[in-house]
Order: sequence, then structure tokens, then C-alpha cells
Amino acid sequence: MKRLYVLDTNVLMHDPTSIFRFEEHDVFLPMIVLEELDHGKKGMSEVARNVRQASRFLNDLLQGADHRQIEQGLPIRMPEGLNLRLAEDRGRLFFQTHALKNGDTPDNALLDDRIPDNRILHTALALQKQRKNREVVLVSKDINLRIKATIAGLPAEDYHNDRALDDLSLLYTGALALAPDFWQELDKVESWSEHGRTWYRIRGDLQNWYPNQCIYVDEENGMEALVHEVQDDQAVIRVADDYRHEQHAVWGIMARNREQNFALNLLMDPDIDFVTLLGTAGTGKTLLSLAAGLAQTLDDKRYLEIIMTRATVPVGEDIGFLPGTEEEKMTPWMGALTDNLEVLHQNSEGGEWGRMATQDLLASRVKVRSMNFMRGRTFLNRWLIIDEAQNLTPKQLKTLLTRAGPGSKVVCMGNIAQIDTPYLTETTSGLTYVVDRFKSWRHGGHITLVRGERSRLADYASEIL
Repeated sequence: MKRLYVLDTNVLMHDPTSIFRFEEHDVFLPMIVLEELDHGKKGMSEVARNVRQASRFLNDLLQGADHRQIEQGLPIRMPEGLNLRLAEDRGRLFFQTHALKNGDTPDNALLDDRIPDNRILHTALALQKQRKNREVVLVSKDINLRIKATIAGLPAEDYHNDRALDDLSLLYTGALALAPDFWQELDKVESWSEHGRTWYRIRGDLQNWYPNQCIYVDEENGMEALVHEVQDDQAVIRVADDYRHEQHAVWGIMARNREQNFALNLLMDPDIDFVTLLGTAGTGKTLLSLAAGLAQTLDDKRYLEIIMTRATVPVGEDIGFLPGTEEEKMTPWMGALTDNLEVLHQNSEGGEWGRMATQDLLASRVKVRSMNFMRGRTFLNRWLIIDEAQNLTPKQLKTLLTRAGPGSKVVCMGNIAQIDTPYLTETTSGLTYVVDRFKSWRHGGHITLVRGERSRLADYASEIL
């Protein structure tokens, strides 16, 4: 049976394309939703931009329609230029054209109609009473409104279409443990050496293998390798470089565990343009990204400079506006950059003078930029680090990733367990979204860092608290 979905305002504010994402089911918009959209259209925030886009979509659907057609429901047509993977059979869009009358809702005294959420709920309850042959469902990002709807006897759901995954446990980790008898079960194995590296072409059961995936055999004489390419039942893999020894350190930084070694392999590979790093506090995400960026910027001359940005979402109460230039305003948010640069300074030679010279050199090559001014820019031959990416929406991350020009590399990192942005969850975060969408791209790589290396206090606090 076709459902009738009543949309809350926050659904359109969160995703302006939500009107088109209910497939064959019908969509209903109460008049109070249109009023709230009108109140939220001003400003340069992400929410205001979404509101204006939603209003444009509604205006396009209303073009040429008369009052009789609006009451019968408008066909939900795909707008031109909107690239969405949608079902061809879509429902109709209904607007509230009549005010509620006494007796339309089960108990008008139950909720205060002066509150917009209650007016949306009353409208949905009236629809449920009028259209008994239809299943009416309220869709809202507001958990309290869903609770009130459920108490009142109205089915209510969260907006699920923005989820990259149904369950975070399904998120791609970037690493795959192989069985000890892995080599014996393969149908065919070829090996050769190229540029000082050992390569294998293998054939066998290679389900759930992806390009640049980190694979390993966990035993005393085990193997660590990266998948170069995979096609059907055949794959080409190369043995990973070992960055655990001082003679193979990256800007003085050595890998302390398997995942960090895999991360440095992905970061140092010039054929990989996009790397995502997940991990809890203290796993070395920022330090490894900076060390690899400095090695390829200052030593290999592969990139011109390092650009670092992050979402400016406070953990506690906001302290207000900050004085100074763009870089000075971003300085309080970049404590992680400062702390890790101090670690990298210690590896410089020449005593105090050498450390000061290194500090001046790093300051000239490491730039801090605000996300607010990224739109329209193009970064050529830059090493771009996006920190705290778990607080970004998929649309914000798309804006940042499309800034990368020829010769640039983007490193996106964060901790999914520390989301501070309202309305974002572990399954709807932009970081989760890009990890899932880029796992099959041959120029992208991902690894989840699982072991903290900051201190025994930090490790214990991360586990016990």
C-alpha cells in the first residue's frame, strides 16, 4: 500500500532533495512547514542554503499547476540537472489547502497549537483520521516530535535516506586479515620484483576485496601487503613497505603498529589521491599525515605546501568571535597542528638554532585555512588535510574534495565516536559517507587505526571512560 509521508521542516532543512526520495509513496507538506522554511531562508549557513534550494524545488513542481491540480496532488518530477539515483515510479506531492476544523484531531486540547511542532503533529493526526485507507507516517529528525507522535498513536520515523550505512559495524575498515593457509588455497600465484618491491598476481576466491585494501597474515612469519588492483577472481598485490625502522622513518616518525604502517604506505603512495584515516584519540592520525606531507613537500618536492582545515564546532559553549586574520582566527582550533609540529621539531638537528630554523621553515609551508572560504577555490599541487571530518555533512565534504586540482592529495581524518554537530550521527556523518563511497576507487585508500600510541593514561581513558 502507498504510504502518505508528512515531512517535518527539519527534514527539508537537512536534505532539500528529500521530496524526491520516497519512491512510489506520496508526500504531504503542512502549511506551517512552508512558513518555517520562509523564516529559515536568510543567511549564509548550510541550513539556509538548503532551505532556499528546497523552496526552488517546490516552486518548480508548482509551475503551471492550478488549485484543483494542487488538491489532487502534483506528480513529483525529477528536476533538470539533479543527478540522483531514484526509482522511476514516484508518488505525488500534496500541500495543506484547508485549515483544521474542530474534531479533525482526536484531542485538540492535548497539545498547544502555538508550538509549530504541535501544529505539524495535529495536521498529521487529522490526515490519519480523514484518510483511513492510507497509512500516514510522520517523518522528522526531531526525536521529541517522534516521541509525541508515537504517544498520540501516529507512526513516526527518522529520515533514513541520508544514511551511508544501516549499521556502523558494516563500515569498511580498510584492513583484511587473511587465514594462515591463504597461500595454499589460491588457484594460481605469480611473483616478480619491480622498483625494489615484491609483487604478486593471485587467482582465487577474492570476495570483499577492494583497491588499495590492506591485507595481512597474522602470524610470526606473516605478510603485510596492499591490493594494487582487483578484478573478479584475480588481484595484483604488493608487499607493504616497512616504516617501523629508523632508516625508513618518515620525517623522523616511525610506525608503531601494523595499522600505522599501512597508513604511511597509503600516505606515501603518489598514485593514491585520497586517503581517509579513522581512529580514536591518540592513534596518530594527525602526526602521520603531517609527517608524510612534510616528507613529500620539503624532501621530495612533490607538493608546494600543506593546507590544513577543520570543522569549527566547539565541544562546550562557544567563546564568541575571534580577532585577527583568517589564520589567526583559526589558530585556537588548530591545537592538534601545533602539538604535532612540536613533536616534528624535536627531530631536527643543530640544537636550539636548528629547531628554530625548522620551525620557521614549517610555518612557511604549513598553512591553516577556514572552511568558510573554500567555495570556488582550486588547490594545485597541494597536500590538503581535513581534520575532525566526522563533524561535516556529506555536502560539506563534497565541497572540500572538489577543491582538489591536478597534483593534489587530500587526507581526511576523524573519530566517528566524537560527533559534536547537531543532527549528525555515526551513520550520517560525511566521513562515514566518503569512506563507504570511495572504497572501490583505485586512487583512494582507507585504514582504521585501532591502537592508541599517545600515552598509557590516554589509552586507559579511551578504553574505560
